[in-house]
Amino acid sequence: MADKKDKLPDNCSGKFYVDRQCIDCDVCRDTSPENFARNDENGYSFVQKQPETSEEIELCEEAKNACPVEAIGEDGDPFGI
Repeated sequence: MADKKDKLPDNCSGKFYVDRQCIDCDVCRDTSPENFARNDENGYSFVQKQPETSEEIELCEEAKNACPVEAIGEDGDPFGI
């Protein structure tokens, strides 16, 4: 289960995030490429853009559920503060 205390620094503010458990498997980037990106230098994924449509929300939730190490959380600050 993702821990918001271990969020990766690249994540944009908001509800969804990736934490330090990420193993760079590419599942989230394949599932929701508009929302997830790769930090090439350090080899992990992060949320580059919070979902803005119901379709993007569904894809982010699908990515979260498919993450093999449960590194994606959706309990971040929904207002991006």
